[in-house]
Amino acid sequence: MKLLFVSNLFPDSSAPGHGQVNATVLHQLARHCDIRVIAPRPMLPFKSWRGRTPRDKDKIFQPLYVRTFYVPKFGGPWNHRLMARALREPVRRVRAEFPFDVVLGAWVYPDACALDLLDAELQAPLVAIAQGTDVHSYLHMPLRRHAIVQALSRAAATITRSKDLSTRLHEAGVPFMKLRPIYNGVDTATFRPGDALAARKELGLPPDSQMILYVGNFLPVKNPLLLISAHAKLCRISAEPCELVMIGSGPLEGKLRRLAGKLGFGANVRFVGRKSPAEVPRYMQAADLLCVPSKQEGVPNVILEAFACGLRVVATRVGGIPEVLDKGFLGRLVSGADVDALEKALGQTLMEASTRDAILRHAAQFSWEQTTQRYMSVLEEACEGRS
Repeated sequence: MKLLFVSNLFPDSSAPGHGQVNATVLHQLARHCDIRVIAPRPMLPFKSWRGRTPRDKDKIFQPLYVRTFYVPKFGGPWNHRLMARALREPVRRVRAEFPFDVVLGAWVYPDACALDLLDAELQAPLVAIAQGTDVHSYLHMPLRRHAIVQALSRAAATITRSKDLSTRLHEAGVPFMKLRPIYNGVDTATFRPGDALAARKELGLPPDSQMILYVGNFLPVKNPLLLISAHAKLCRISAEPCELVMIGSGPLEGKLRRLAGKLGFGANVRFVGRKSPAEVPRYMQAADLLCVPSKQEGVPNVILEAFACGLRVVATRVGGIPEVLDKGFLGRLVSGADVDALEKALGQTLMEASTRDAILRHAAQFSWEQTTQRYMSVLEEACEGRS
């Protein structure tokens, strides 16, 4: 099968983590498909364009980075049209030398909506990917909602990264038969159980403290301020010292540091910066639990990765999280942005003995092998339907 992947969410050498999950999907699919990539880069019209180069590992896809204009805030009627205009000639050029059988487009607006306008150029069925934020944010905007429903209704299929996203799209008007929930996979060779004391010694973490881990961007939608407050409350009442290790960065970092200091437990919060996918598992092996306090989510890969390390999770009951955190031995769910409820869930989970073997058995269903097979089934079905 010859596959063309099109999405702004694909890495380049200057942004190696941008769209990392999509790149991982493609590397898994590459065992079964020949793949080429077009990666549009939305920019303001007055911004200079210096081009992009791929990461070394992605050169096999011969990615073509394409500049496309967008209008911030008020661009609902035009941004997918602007992207379609920018993609038209690159698509024709790629098709002339690489007659692809199917198109995989990630991010529903403007990317999938732009591809919907290029049916004559594509000459192949379109399978879209709904990732999470694109659905949560844009279905509330009437013009974008209309374009999304129209495009996904005409696509051969839409892969959603949670059942919750499929439900939301169906309620918006996309035919249910077009929606295919598929969870992301986990690299179990990287994310696996390990010795906690050895990991703490290697990372310079105290051996006897309870340890809560956060992995994510420091953004309002991820709600790390809620975790800082709940952790401070837990420290006040806990008989044991409790460390909070925060992996990530973002615009809220200064505010997070100030809040931790103001609440009196800044010394118990460790900001360790961004870590590579190869480094994160060691922190998971060292931790007692992972906390995901987000305001909205699809199914965060970090939860599945934590399970693969045998780590329990405390998370807010949003998006597709309850679909995978659905048993008591996996951790706890908290409804809403409630500091007291989060503190209680963290404290209760830390007091209970971990059932690591049961968590690992649950994690086995999220392997990349199974995820890849499900993607291939959808892509093959799309090709058969077109023929």
